Amino acid sequence: MNAILNICRVTANQLAPITLLGAVAAYLYPPLFLVFKDSFLWFFAATMFARGIVLDSVELRETVRHPGRIGLGVLTQFTVMPALGFAAAVVSPLPPEVALGFIIVACAPGAMASNVIVYLAGGAVAFSVALTTVATFLSPLLTPTLVEWLGNAFLEIPFWPMMKTIVLVVVLPLAAGMSLHRVLGRRLDVARAIAPAVAAVAIVIICSYAVAANQERIAVVGAWVIVMVVLVNALGYLAGWWLARLYGFDLRHRLTLAIEIGMQNAGLGVALALAHFSPATALPGALFAFWCILTAAGASSWLRKRQTGAASIPLID
Repeated sequence: MNAILNICRVTANQLAPITLLGAVAAYLYPPLFLVFKDSFLWFFAATMFARGIVLDSVELRETVRHPGRIGLGVLTQFTVMPALGFAAAVVSPLPPEVALGFIIVACAPGAMASNVIVYLAGGAVAFSVALTTVATFLSPLLTPTLVEWLGNAFLEIPFWPMMKTIVLVVVLPLAAGMSLHRVLGRRLDVARAIAPAVAAVAIVIICSYAVAANQERIAVVGAWVIVMVVLVNALGYLAGWWLARLYGFDLRHRLTLAIEIGMQNAGLGVALALAHFSPATALPGALFAFWCILTAAGASSWLRKRQTGAASIPLID
């Protein structure tokens, strides 16, 4: 059992390089991942089920004592990145279906990996968990609403089918995972150790399938998509940091909001794009999934090293 748990920890902690390896393999040999064409939504449901298992109700009750702070954070999540995604779609010379992909991923906040990154960076973990949880439960209404509002300039948006998909693959699996807390009892700690690895593998499969389905398109629009992904991600981090400073947040909460804004639930974005649009629409989300994890993990590692070498940096109380 210890060996299995160690493998799970390594898998969850090495999400960025594993995602990169999956994307490269999908590009070089698409059939390896095209077999998941009819099952990618089940894999995303698995990530939400895993999130429900790892949620700590005690931690959530503690952090909701600051509803104003959470409200500002969620408001920022559902405004800054959608605006940046729309801007990227408008200014880049991309086909409408690819441009729409930026809007979809930008309207899907609440990345599960962000909680881990916030912990590694020394941020406010309870605040991060609260933001991702609230954003996840609001996503069935707000994500399709924002996508319809911003994306109609590019393609017709199926609002109700998108809402149905989010309820089925986000809300219900999340609630099911949370409902197992009492049933698992003493085994809950083991389940929480395994769940992040399950989510990581599922995200890798989803994003790799998106790359495999877009192999030919990557050679045509890949450079522009990469440039826009890098810009949107970087501007998201900066906007989160400066807005948190404007809100009067302390350093730990500024860091947390920056991570939460810069990182998106790219897995949800890819799943929605694949379910309701052409495979090309999923390309921005697939690349964003890898890039935001890579940048956030790199930044958290740098902050940890700096924190270790300089006790004067008050990232952790």
